[in-house]
Amino acid sequence: MPVDLAVLGLGRLGLPAARAATAAGIGTVGYDPDQDTVTELGAGRPPADGGLSAAEVRRMLSAGFRATRDPAVLGRVRTALICAPTPPGEDGAPDLDAVRAAALALGERLRPRTTVVVESAVRPGGTEEYVAPLLERASGLRAGHDFHLACAPPRLDPGNRAYGYANTPRVIGGLTPACTEAAAAFYGRLTEKVVRARGLREAEMTAVLETNFRHVNIALVNEMAVLCHDLGVDLWDVLRCAETKPFGFLPFRPGPGVGGHGLPVDPARLDRGERTSDCPLRLVGAALEANARMPGYVAHRAATLLNEHGKSARGARVLLLGVTYKADLADRTGSPAPEIARRLLDLGARIGYHDPHVPHWEVAGRPVPRADSLYESAAAADLTLLLQHHRVYDLQSLSAKAQLLLDTRGASPAGAAHRL
Repeated sequence: MPVDLAVLGLGRLGLPAARAATAAGIGTVGYDPDQDTVTELGAGRPPADGGLSAAEVRRMLSAGFRATRDPAVLGRVRTALICAPTPPGEDGAPDLDAVRAAALALGERLRPRTTVVVESAVRPGGTEEYVAPLLERASGLRAGHDFHLACAPPRLDPGNRAYGYANTPRVIGGLTPACTEAAAAFYGRLTEKVVRARGLREAEMTAVLETNFRHVNIALVNEMAVLCHDLGVDLWDVLRCAETKPFGFLPFRPGPGVGGHGLPVDPARLDRGERTSDCPLRLVGAALEANARMPGYVAHRAATLLNEHGKSARGARVLLLGVTYKADLADRTGSPAPEIARRLLDLGARIGYHDPHVPHWEVAGRPVPRADSLYESAAAADLTLLLQHHRVYDLQSLSAKAQLLLDTRGASPAGAAHRL
């Protein structure tokens, strides 16, 4: 198949984009500097954070997709998507090293009239002030003049059965109106609806708003969970009633932490010290603090529950169920499970875990024993702590087997377990 598209970065952003393009009949090549990633994909095995199944990867390969770490392929495409990962750095801001490497690899081979789209999460201004100069210096071409440059912030919800790549509207913002139209024309082949932002910064800021919205609302229900427990109120019944309101309310659920890849913007800075705001996002700062307290609160609730039943946390056998950040996925990015496990270990508890998607798990460099038999292990544990509700967990049966069950997701039937 002739190659028209290059996807740079074959992780949670790049693989779904490559799959959508391949399904649309677009000749697609995936570029990733990691040899293990390339080898595994070539064998039909997706990475854990790729969001695709092995069957989906095999269908991509049969349709002509191929993965490579040879940057020479980047000079033979008309569209390039930069989907490099941006994990949090030491200062909490996205680490752009992989974006830099991808931009330089592409820039050295960039041809005139190519459309370049940044899907990687960057702060507002990042595409124009960080990515564009890298491409221009490496290529000798001018963004917005010799090649099109746009931003399409990520809007994926892995595991969501209702909204996937095709039916989730995609926000596009370009350096110039022509850049916006070039990118919109490409994404129009992949998605049902394209939303044109006024420019790059508006598109980038859309992702910031969406991420902050999620964190602030999760923080609100997390604080409500603590308050309701202190007052002896059933939070889950409150949520059931509140979500019947047809206007002015959106249902969010509390939990042991937030998790995921989306990072809320630092309340005092939008870039790495390059731009500060006179109006810090105080609500976001408060939300960060509220959500960061939840792993400690869960560990405290676990210890209190043990004490209420005549057991000490020291020496208690605690079984953690579900250590990924989201149900039915293997991705552990941002999962609160490691911190909860560390806090329980500090209290002297003996922990084990069960997760159908995680065959091996370490906390603080120490391997955590994995339960082979779920129900037998729950029956033997002094406390079973549900951190993530995978579909395979029958909570009615688990509540009957477990000595104590603390459900942080509100997934168990009322009265069947202690709930957050």
